[in-house]
Amino acid sequence: MSGAIEAVYIYDEHNRPLLTHEYTSRNLTATQLLPLFLGYPTPRPNLIYLPNTSPPTLVFSLVHSNLLFLLTSSSEIEPLLALEFLHRIIDVLEEFVGSPLIAHKVETSYDVVAQLLNEMCDGGAVSTTEPNALRDLVEVEGWIGKFLGGINIPGRPGPSSASSNNHMSGISSAGISAANTPALPWRRANVRHTSNELYVDLVETLSVTVAPSGRPVAAFANGTIAFTSKISGVPDLLLNLSTPSGRQNINSVMELPIFHPCVRLARWREKPGELSFVPPDGRFVLAGYGVDLLPVQNGQVGSTKSSNLKLPVSVEVKTSLGSTGSDFEVRLFITKVSGQGNSSLSGSSQTSGRASGRGGFGAGLGNHAGTSSTPALEDLVVTVPLPADVRNLSEIRASRGDTTYNPGEKVLEWRIPAKEASAGGATLRCTVVGPLSDDDDFEANGFKLDGRYDYQEEAYQSAPVKTASPEKTDEQKDIRKVAQNKILMPSSTSVSFSVKGWLASGIKVESLVIDTRKSRGLGEGVKPYKGVKYLTVSRRGMEIRC
Repeated sequence: MSGAIEAVYIYDEHNRPLLTHEYTSRNLTATQLLPLFLGYPTPRPNLIYLPNTSPPTLVFSLVHSNLLFLLTSSSEIEPLLALEFLHRIIDVLEEFVGSPLIAHKVETSYDVVAQLLNEMCDGGAVSTTEPNALRDLVEVEGWIGKFLGGINIPGRPGPSSASSNNHMSGISSAGISAANTPALPWRRANVRHTSNELYVDLVETLSVTVAPSGRPVAAFANGTIAFTSKISGVPDLLLNLSTPSGRQNINSVMELPIFHPCVRLARWREKPGELSFVPPDGRFVLAGYGVDLLPVQNGQVGSTKSSNLKLPVSVEVKTSLGSTGSDFEVRLFITKVSGQGNSSLSGSSQTSGRASGRGGFGAGLGNHAGTSSTPALEDLVVTVPLPADVRNLSEIRASRGDTTYNPGEKVLEWRIPAKEASAGGATLRCTVVGPLSDDDDFEANGFKLDGRYDYQEEAYQSAPVKTASPEKTDEQKDIRKVAQNKILMPSSTSVSFSVKGWLASGIKVESLVIDTRKSRGLGEGVKPYKGVKYLTVSRRGMEIRC
């Protein structure tokens, strides 16, 4: 596939065209393309084929912050390339224009947006998309320059001199731009920081499914290594990762790893667990990986109990309790987990529970952050979805925390604050109320649905007629109630939580070293501050089937 990107369109929240940037000729206008795109019923796919245009056109779409981004191509093009290019456009615009990305910012910074789109794609072929490299290619005027833009400063060339030396200035600016263009496309040239800092954030998101018997069916963790580099010059870094069983097993723990282009893949293949790279300036995603928490052992997948996963929370659900089977109980067990241990970050002080005001991963999750030695369990929420036939919950009893139930949403939430999330057990017991049955509606008014009435039909006859009507015993009524309430029981329960200072996979940062021989412009005696943070998150990712 050697297709080309022909044009990029941006529309505001009211589908009003904001910008059209063309890379090739003979493209559809923004007003022509929009009705063809909106003609497809929702939900619209990210790729739409328009066969009735001349020539037939592929339309790639993406919605971000209520802005609609469209990309067109009349030739066969790799879909992932086009969609990734739209994602890069959004990331770059947020970096230069500001986040959140709104229509007003795009309109007021049209000159910057046009330069960015022109540098990111050349003649339909994707070019420079790294924000750090674009900063050296795109001129962004600050507020002082905008304020002084209309003032004729002595020594500043006026319009006449600028027009007379247009050719020479173009050559000189091109030479300066080429000279300042960094050899590394992901890092800006001449980076300077007054305080040199390096931060590593390891974040894992859990996805666990537990069968009614308590046996885990599937357990995965998706990990992200976020890196923040605020260091002068061009540093060459070496990050060492390890597992509880040693660095030699890092390949068996980390599955399908992906890396930022700055990582030297040959070094990783030669020595798994070692990440050698020259970082971009600022915050970026260094690597991503997946972990199977239920590896295959002796030909069998998983373990017999969910407690063997060593998760900080385990849940048991019992349904159809009580004499009529209208109660269900959720038992929550909180277990203290061991931390990741201390990392050997040579050359500086280090911490794994630094203040969240830095704005990195895990910022805003509490005033007292957990450390690798004492992990902290926070944001513990148990969510119980209820069937549509449940009319209400007549009784809710929780031994810890607070409960929230809205009959319209059919969802029960049980929140346990961090100060009450200590090791031990907690119980939630509820009583469900089903829909009104026919017997409840009519028998209360003296009517029977089996053809009988409360009054005696033959009361006026001289000879009374004895009618024997078999009545149901209490045991039979209870059995019937249990069968009716069985369909009102929850079928699953999900758990959300976050743990600071702990990872489910056990991966940890062993060391972070600056190679002074390969680094340039760092300065003598510079020892940057280094910090590591671990965070495990479950956003309804732990599901227990009933």
